[in-house]
Amino acid sequence: MQSKETLQAFTILLVDDRPENLISLEELLIQPGRRFIKAQSGNEALRQVLKHENIGLIMLDVQMPDMDGFEVARILKSNAKTKDISIIFVTALSREEHFILKGFEEGAVDYLPKPLDINVVRAKVNVFEQLYLHQVELKSTLSELKRINKQLEQFVYIVSHDLKSPLSSMMLLMELIREDELVIANPELKENIDLLHGASGRLSNMIASLLEHSRTSLANHAIEKVNTSELVREVVALLFPPDQMTINIREPLPVINTHKIGLQQVFQNLLSNAIKYNDKEKGLIEIGASDKGHWVEFYVKDNGPGIADNDQERIFKLFETTAHHSSRDSSTGIGLNLLKVLVEGQGGKIWVDSVKDEGSTFYFEWEKNH
Repeated sequence: MQSKETLQAFTILLVDDRPENLISLEELLIQPGRRFIKAQSGNEALRQVLKHENIGLIMLDVQMPDMDGFEVARILKSNAKTKDISIIFVTALSREEHFILKGFEEGAVDYLPKPLDINVVRAKVNVFEQLYLHQVELKSTLSELKRINKQLEQFVYIVSHDLKSPLSSMMLLMELIREDELVIANPELKENIDLLHGASGRLSNMIASLLEHSRTSLANHAIEKVNTSELVREVVALLFPPDQMTINIREPLPVINTHKIGLQQVFQNLLSNAIKYNDKEKGLIEIGASDKGHWVEFYVKDNGPGIADNDQERIFKLFETTAHHSSRDSSTGIGLNLLKVLVEGQGGKIWVDSVKDEGSTFYFEWEKNH
């Protein structure tokens, strides 16, 4: 098994049929954090590539007996496991354009003519080393994101499952209350009980959808036709905005083909925040959309406390909050980060335009047809 230090090193495979050239090239490029593997033929080079999984760069001589560098590159590029390894051809062949083009056609990413210019060789290898290390870091980050997303899905499933049972009991109890003679005799009370019962039903459906959402990844969900106007109205009804809050939906909102649950979560979070944090005597929220070709650009606008300039980028980061807090609820700093993940997960972006004490407008892009 390779050590952690070996896996983190930048491994360079040097291929040349002349041992003195291999020694010279290693001496030229040696520095801390680099590891060198040598091969004196095309066949040996292929064996070394199969043996070592973390090669970051191949310095490949073109003129070799039995199998030349062009053929080695062609074989490597035809294999799914080795096709992404960077190759620099090192050759004394003619500098004429057709020789250089042949190298690029066979999969080279650069070309160094002999005799080698020491400064040029070192500079190019430094660039490829930085690119390789950035790629490794990116892969590690993506792996960590997948792990976190998996944990979040498990968390959503557990919470949704635990909520479903008490909610069912509440709905059953409300059914009994609705049939009570005292409630039937009081129209205002009956209306309020009916509102609670309807909201509980919508919440139950949402929890059922979340359970389904957490069982499989978003990518595996069926695409469905979504009337976003109906979707927004359902979300607003579920949130029970207070009487002093006016919510305007600027019609028409589009009908799109998408994953409904993700879009619903975005609207629910933005509208919930706009209601929760509004500090005005007469709250106002506006929802609208504009056609951007392949995308729909939705917005949720409010006349609330606004967000300071230095907080507008920060609020989309995990566990980040602003100095403003609602008297009705606390913020964990998770919601807007989850929205960012949902929106960017389908290729769009989310941003905010806000003036302190005057209000905020959250914009997000959503693909029309997934």
